Amino acid sequence: MVNNELSAAHIDLNPVLDIPQPPMDPAVLASTFPVHVNGDPTFMGAVLDPLQAGILPIIPAVEPISADEIALYDRQIRLWGVKAQEKIRSANILLVGIKGLGNEIAKNLVLAGVGVLTILDHELVSADDLGAQFLVTAADIGQSRAQVAAAELQKLNLRVQIFSDTDIVFTKMPEYFSSFDVTIATGLPFQALTDINVTCRTFNRKFYAADTHGMYGYIFADLGIHQFVIEKEKSNRRTKPGDIETSTRMVLSVSEKQENGKVIEIVTKQEQYSPLLLVNSSPLPSEATRTLSRKKKVTPLLACLRALLEFQRTNPEGRLPKPNDPNDLRVFAQLCNQKQLELDLPRESLRGDFLRSFLANIGSEISPVVAYLGGALAQDVINVLGQREQPLQNFLLFDGENISAVTYPIHPNLEALGMVDTTGAPLNGTMDGMAWAGTTTAAAA
Repeated sequence: MVNNELSAAHIDLNPVLDIPQPPMDPAVLASTFPVHVNGDPTFMGAVLDPLQAGILPIIPAVEPISADEIALYDRQIRLWGVKAQEKIRSANILLVGIKGLGNEIAKNLVLAGVGVLTILDHELVSADDLGAQFLVTAADIGQSRAQVAAAELQKLNLRVQIFSDTDIVFTKMPEYFSSFDVTIATGLPFQALTDINVTCRTFNRKFYAADTHGMYGYIFADLGIHQFVIEKEKSNRRTKPGDIETSTRMVLSVSEKQENGKVIEIVTKQEQYSPLLLVNSSPLPSEATRTLSRKKKVTPLLACLRALLEFQRTNPEGRLPKPNDPNDLRVFAQLCNQKQLELDLPRESLRGDFLRSFLANIGSEISPVVAYLGGALAQDVINVLGQREQPLQNFLLFDGENISAVTYPIHPNLEALGMVDTTGAPLNGTMDGMAWAGTTTAAAA
């Protein structure tokens, strides 16, 4: 039985500036991509005073990792090393939304020992929050979800600084997001996600978006330009700087070390990412659509999620389709078919039974699904902070009906859009709202 949970979360252990907010224009990003923050007091349609950026308290300089911390984090230090743990413990992370998925993400980040976690959520605890969430109880109904969750999270790890912010996310100015190394947005409508995503790019900050709908869910990552290190035993195939591994990944440097009688290669790589606004309308990689048999293997969940995001974009306040509204169902089904065709996928792959199942799950949360996706997202954030291992690139889809997760690297064909030349260089030398690495890795497949 699908458990309907329409909730969000927020905390107030250390609130931001308490300044009255002006009326908010519900029409967000769509026509304002990219966000230009210099001299522009608008954000998400709101005209705000600069003080309303909501700058958080200055975080003290991080001390060297102590013996007590080494003992506390012994198992994970064995996995990714002391240097990576030091990067993790100095990280400042923003989590928008503390529903079931946010509960899982926050729990894993706090247990991993991040430096600072801020939870931004303006909702109050309701009965709907008692299904897939474990940081609130019936006794908390009517209280701030963020404040309640923060208090419970603090019990998990006293070394992590946990702040709460009970403002509405739409009232935040771009500068607010510049305070954080990573922003994780959950349970938000498409326009809010793309707005925050572009703002994070403006300040060269990492961005994740995620949501679940019953048995289904997704994780999206836009890390801008991200460098990481892979250590592997040297093989007969030579790895050299400048190697182009994929349309988004290249090798920057290679060094070697001796370890237990083996030669270990230390390879520094760079990944190039794309913003959600472009990814949501971009084609699948050629590897997924080269043959009809491969096209048939692409999950119909991709078309359904794109249709859902488009439905939110074109409806007031980014609302979800109502399962009992015939007009909503008709519009959503049309959008699904449209997205399936845009992806160049067989129409028969978008089965009626799958559509009905997806619609029945919209707006609900199920504990095992949020646990999986929350754990996967938190683990990727940890990898990104430590700059060890390959990060998510860039769209993960989870189908709980089949117990399957698949990741697609989806990027715009910049050459086809007239944004780059045949070498992958931007035609005008810049790409507004898009990180540019100055290499051919920016040109997507």
